[in-house]
Amino acid sequence: MIAFKWIYATGVLLSYGLLCAFFIQRHLQREFSRKAQVAGFVNAGESLSVCVVAYASQTGQAEELAFQTARFLHDGGESVRLVSLGELTSEKLQQCRRLLCIASTYGEGDAPDSAAPFVSKVMQSRPLNLTGLEFAVLALGDSSYKHFCGFGRAVFHRLQSCGARPLFDLVEVDSRANDRSSKGIETWRQGLMRVLEIEKIQWRDTQVFSPWLIRARKHLNPHSSGREVHHIELVPADGEVLPDWQAGDLVQLEVPGVPGALRDYSIASIPQDGAVHLLVRLAVREDGSAGLASGWLTQRAILNDRVQLRIRTHPAFRMAENTARPLLLIGNGTGLAGLRAHLRARFNERVLNQDIPLSSTWLIFGERHAQFDSYYREEIDDWIKQDLLSRADLVFSRDQPQRRYVQHVLAECASDVREWVEQGAAIYVCGSLKGMAAEVDAQLKQTLGEDAVKQLSLNGRYRRDVY
Repeated sequence: MIAFKWIYATGVLLSYGLLCAFFIQRHLQREFSRKAQVAGFVNAGESLSVCVVAYASQTGQAEELAFQTARFLHDGGESVRLVSLGELTSEKLQQCRRLLCIASTYGEGDAPDSAAPFVSKVMQSRPLNLTGLEFAVLALGDSSYKHFCGFGRAVFHRLQSCGARPLFDLVEVDSRANDRSSKGIETWRQGLMRVLEIEKIQWRDTQVFSPWLIRARKHLNPHSSGREVHHIELVPADGEVLPDWQAGDLVQLEVPGVPGALRDYSIASIPQDGAVHLLVRLAVREDGSAGLASGWLTQRAILNDRVQLRIRTHPAFRMAENTARPLLLIGNGTGLAGLRAHLRARFNERVLNQDIPLSSTWLIFGERHAQFDSYYREEIDDWIKQDLLSRADLVFSRDQPQRRYVQHVLAECASDVREWVEQGAAIYVCGSLKGMAAEVDAQLKQTLGEDAVKQLSLNGRYRRDVY
């Protein structure tokens, strides 16, 4: 009997090891494929004497534009190296001859998470001598925030103050602008063509739009004191094959009747579901009118209406090397969409591999009222009953006299959070930037320590999709 238990335990551990190896190998293969594609731009090995295109991206938009920039330069005969801005130290920056930086701004003027090392090692370091560097900065931002393009502007001024010479003025792009062929991006392209003496060549999008149909729509929170939230399902039109994506990715759609008006949404499903699922809250503008995209999706569109859409990869919120780790998923409101995709991906692997141990998963989610705003509650309850979801703390802010939010759950469960992190857990946060994300970040730093949270982010174990 003892021998049998020993053999069984050994088999379980071996299976778990094989699962980890499988996911790590699959991740490395994907990374190799992506880097091999990028390496096609590089004609000078790892040298920084070529034109370096660096990106600081929170949602993937800056990375996509950096990829387009690198390909544009490569097509024009330039030797290019594409890197994350976070990879550039002071020493590496001093080796650069020419730097093109595409920088997103996160929140009120902050750097994207991936750029934290650049901020500490370059932006906040002693003055550097960069007199041998030529540079240009494409700053991405949202004009609804006070510090529009704050991080991109800060990078531009820091490089200039260190003696680097700008190739042309700072170029800014407003994500609120309803223009697919943004004037800012055209200014960027024209500037590159002029100073680098590139002949007129095509600027190619990395991902193209295609027609999709609304297959289903359901109002999830009738009678709620909050704005309407709808579950929406979309499928490719004209019998086209469903494209591939990963949990954590986004869709970008063009609002029908408003050419060039683009909006991004977190995908709430996986390809095995047979459709792209969205969780959309109706946005209301200051004049009382409905938001362009959310108004069309939740109110004006009918079943089988068409919309131009494309999948946007979002590497910063994918599972990557965290696939076999314990997961702590934190979110509020429609942020449940991105978390649901990760839950469905993890539990789908369990269905396919029932003999392999499933790592623990803890969901902390917040909304207004349990009676009206419990999105996907039956799904969550089923996962708990099936021992797929280890723990779920659902907090509803209006169900008691004193408001209570997800950050309060984190504070109350601080010892559990520390224990999960010590056991290797990765933390994913999805939902509103204003309020929730900042409060969760502050509470995690209080519970784990600021240095520990910074290290989790650097190691890819603290990832955020906030808006």
